[in-house]
Amino acid sequence: MQLRFHPAARRIFIAPVAGLALAAAITACSSSSSSSSSTTPTAAATSAATSAASSPVASSTPAGSSSGTGSAATIATIKKNWETFFNGKTPAATKENLVQDGQKFASVIKSQAGSALAQTASASVQSVTVTSPTQAKVKYSILVSGTPVLQGQTGTAVYENGTWKVGLGSFCALLTLQNNGKAPAGCSSAS
Repeated sequence: MQLRFHPAARRIFIAPVAGLALAAAITACSSSSSSSSSTTPTAAATSAATSAASSPVASSTPAGSSSGTGSAATIATIKKNWETFFNGKTPAATKENLVQDGQKFASVIKSQAGSALAQTASASVQSVTVTSPTQAKVKYSILVSGTPVLQGQTGTAVYENGTWKVGLGSFCALLTLQNNGKAPAGCSSAS
């Protein structure tokens, strides 16, 4: 995974990003700076992320498409769950249910949820490609107060216990970024 982030992202994003969920961070794979083009996300992307926080966790059966694209319903579910997880207004208990092995990270998620900066975090999903019945590739950006701080990121969604979730590797990469390159406990087996 390659992580491109706004220069102030490490300082601003890390604590709030994902309103806790994203107080994670993706350095594990690699990080590189990109020019900071402060583009403002569309109102539709912002309102989609906001409405996702008030919606319940969406479930769907795993996609079994041989083409790797998945059904429209599966793709919509993955997108909704991803954006809900990274929305700063989503309750910590809901976030725990939207990340792979979420119970392992309950304390991290809860501590991040209290941050005022975290409350302004959201994600915008640009695309979802189902790669197997239990995995999908997600292209997304992380926003803080509507401003992109991590753009064009690639993560993995996994189908676990009947729900499409943010993959442990993606979440741990974000946590590692937040921790200045040091993987937190529970992430050592994530890839």
